[in-house]
Amino acid sequence: MSTPQKHCVEVCFTPRLFQDILTKDDFIVVLVDILRATTTICTAIGNGIEKIIPVATVEEARRLKEEGYLVASEQDGRKLDFADFGNSAFSFTREKIEGKTLVYCTTNGTRALEIAKSANQIVVGAFINISALTGWLLEKEKNVVIFCSGWKNKFCLEDTLFAGALTDRLIGSGKFQTNCDSANASIDLWNMAKDDLPGYLEKAAHRHRLKKLGLDDVIPYSFTFDQVNVVPVFDGQVIQIEK
Repeated sequence: MSTPQKHCVEVCFTPRLFQDILTKDDFIVVLVDILRATTTICTAIGNGIEKIIPVATVEEARRLKEEGYLVASEQDGRKLDFADFGNSAFSFTREKIEGKTLVYCTTNGTRALEIAKSANQIVVGAFINISALTGWLLEKEKNVVIFCSGWKNKFCLEDTLFAGALTDRLIGSGKFQTNCDSANASIDLWNMAKDDLPGYLEKAAHRHRLKKLGLDDVIPYSFTFDQVNVVPVFDGQVIQIEK
């Protein structure tokens, strides 16, 4: 009996590196922006939002607001004056968003989503949906690229920690393998940090950016496993539960 072929997992640390990924065949991109876009998207989908329209620029978000859309938009962590919401997961309660459509624009996450549009399929990953996401990826049986949004095209710790946690789970399933140094480095970083995540996160620059803005209340939640049982999928136009 032949051994089943394992699928590959690759980690891309920043948007500028995405053009150089080695995975070329049929693959799924897992978009990651732990602080805060992908955590917020998973929360909103978990609380019943119908669909999210991601846009890459503030100008586009403003135009759609003028057309009557509900809009969430921030720049460098701050909610913009024309927006209905900023980028805190705690704002997206079921009472405010259930059954609605939301236009969404953030500093890093939605711009990375635009870059990844060439992928066969894109899903949204966060610690709060990591088990649902892992199970979904195992069922799909395709190669995976974990795409870290970073901070303004630079490497960031929080996205890489998630990449390590997810890569570790995929390889641990026995169905995936990696020959990617970035994937192995992210696993090493995760193993170094996982026993004291709050302590390790004191090293994360974006954690301190949010603290200065008074927006760090969402950080403990952002690093809590399995708060929602959803896998948001981007179909090239909108983010929603897979139909």
